[in-house]
Amino acid sequence: MAPLLFEDIFNITRIDPDGKKFDKVSRIEAQSDKFDAFILLDVNIDVYRINKDKRYTIGLATTLDLDGGADSGFYNQTSRETLADRYEYVMHGRTYRITDIDYEGQEKGEIFVSFGGLLMMMRVDKSVSKNFQLDQRLFLLMKRTE
Repeated sequence: MAPLLFEDIFNITRIDPDGKKFDKVSRIEAQSDKFDAFILLDVNIDVYRINKDKRYTIGLATTLDLDGGADSGFYNQTSRETLADRYEYVMHGRTYRITDIDYEGQEKGEIFVSFGGLLMMMRVDKSVSKNFQLDQRLFLLMKRTE
């Protein structure tokens, strides 16, 4: 079983669209290639710099185990490879709202996740959003794409 619920390549369209609110956090707007997903995402730029001219692969998973085994909720200190090793930036959070909407004549789902105060909203086709559940533990995984 693959651990990823969603993965796509995103083009950053805007950074801090409503102005800079916090020194170490930027909010990005991005549009994906394959699934036509739109994302608003808070990123700790003190840890991971974002460049508007770069493309990023963003994935969402319920576990970091490469075999898809359930996440125990505890940090694994072994040197065994995990999904996190394949990305540059990882956050852990929970879904707090999932809604179905009509967006420009298309049925979409909006998934809202809090990563310890850093927020994400992803608008995507309902065929993708149906894979997510309320109060679900999620890992956001991100890396620059050439």
